[in-house]
Amino acid sequence: MEFLLISLPIILITITVHECAHAKVADLLGDPTPRLAGRLTLNPLSHLDPIGFLALVFVRIGWAKPVPINPYNFADPKKGSLLVSLAGPFSNFFLAFIIARLYHLLPLAYGDIWSMIIQYSIWINLSLGVFNLIPVPPLDGSHVLEYFLSYDQLQGYYRLQQYGFVLLLAIIMFGSPILLAVIEFLYKLLM
Repeated sequence: MEFLLISLPIILITITVHECAHAKVADLLGDPTPRLAGRLTLNPLSHLDPIGFLALVFVRIGWAKPVPINPYNFADPKKGSLLVSLAGPFSNFFLAFIIARLYHLLPLAYGDIWSMIIQYSIWINLSLGVFNLIPVPPLDGSHVLEYFLSYDQLQGYYRLQQYGFVLLLAIIMFGSPILLAVIEFLYKLLM
């Protein structure tokens, strides 16, 4: 219960920043779609998916509403999609870095509530950033990978998208030690 009380507000802020970053970069690159959809905001309610939020509470794995974009509004659709996809995870890494700097500047006692909140914030931001870079649909990493694939490779990759959810579950179940090792490495780097 304590974990939920502390982590849920952090997760809401983290997800909101992540999704807003996607929307802001798309808007800056010339796509008004996120703005017109009301997603260019730091209001968490605009980004929450009710089922994804409930899954987050009860299963500890959830999702937000994806930010709608139209890559044909970008000067270079492929590069624009890459930059929009990287914006979410980058915002989480940046937020983790800023929070870690604050942690080192503030006179906090290890183990007190504020110290715990800051450490959770760093861990959650790093986790969301790393997890979203996995190149499996519908995660951001899948769109990053698309940038580097040839036309023929893309066609094969698109056929795999129907298995994205199954692949994602397998990675969560069996690939967690690798993900945790990456997150832990980054966490130690910041702390």
